[in-house]
Amino acid sequence: MSDLVVLRPEGLYCPAGDFYIDPHKRVTRAVVTHAHGDHAKSGCARYWTAAPGYGLLRTRLGAGAQVKPQDYGQTFELGAARVSLHPAGHILGSAQVRIEVDGEVWVVSGDYKRDDDPSCAPFEVVRCDTFVTEATFASPEYVWPPSGSASAEIHAWWMRNRAEGFASVLFCYALGKAQRVLAELLRHVDPQTTADSTAYLHEAMTKLVGHYRRAGIAMLPTRPVNECVASHDFRGSLILVPPHAFGTPWLKRLAPYRTGFASGWMGADNGRAAKYDRGFTLSDHADWPSLLRTIEETGARRVLAMHGDCGLLVELLRARGLRAEALDLQH
Repeated sequence: MSDLVVLRPEGLYCPAGDFYIDPHKRVTRAVVTHAHGDHAKSGCARYWTAAPGYGLLRTRLGAGAQVKPQDYGQTFELGAARVSLHPAGHILGSAQVRIEVDGEVWVVSGDYKRDDDPSCAPFEVVRCDTFVTEATFASPEYVWPPSGSASAEIHAWWMRNRAEGFASVLFCYALGKAQRVLAELLRHVDPQTTADSTAYLHEAMTKLVGHYRRAGIAMLPTRPVNECVASHDFRGSLILVPPHAFGTPWLKRLAPYRTGFASGWMGADNGRAAKYDRGFTLSDHADWPSLLRTIEETGARRVLAMHGDCGLLVELLRARGLRAEALDLQH
């Protein structure tokens, strides 16, 4: 049987269903795993996505986009392919794409993680013949700390800065990471004093946090920085800011402050943490042990790896008797 998914200049393509998965060029039919900008290309004629991420994708693509939401596990037909979307545990509405044609099953993972995250549905293992896996952190040096430990460290850092008269400026990605931080920090706050634990948001995060609240995700109370008067005193407060705002004049109104960065890239000595006062290892991708465990649990005998340095992973999987190769996705 021919491959159910092949690589074309537009991205991953399913010939039997005549659709692309997370294309990076405009196509007629796109199945989108989640709403991050490197997976959701605007200008496609029609989109399919998991229902919990529908609002986020519409925000990303614009009101005129033709988006059809699908419940997790709901089977729908595109051409000769039977397709269903399953939780990936990456962000709200993130999905793996299961494709079945004539009894053969492929799963395209998109981005995924196996750690506990109160802001999205947990990863679901889907058995398959071929598994297309991300490999963002495909190296043994990336092993995440136990679930919840990073948020406990963030809370302790915030409280220490508060006691010392500093604002806590936490840099984190606007979609997925910010909401996870807000949801996990809620576990560390006394319910009787939640109102005193309002976090402030950069304007790039405000609408996205609103989508999560409408989806029923419990998080710390928040307030946009741009709604505060110019003389507002942020000392003692936690402010979530996207990484692109680092070093910009916008930060001056938050002084005096200390900076932190929440990312999986803080999990190795790669020099990225040097410009921040504190780094917190918190990733929305699978670490090395989780990649290997997930591949084994799918039962796949063939593995295609993408998004990252795939060489070590492919070499190890081949040594274990699997058919493995890297996909060179050109964006």
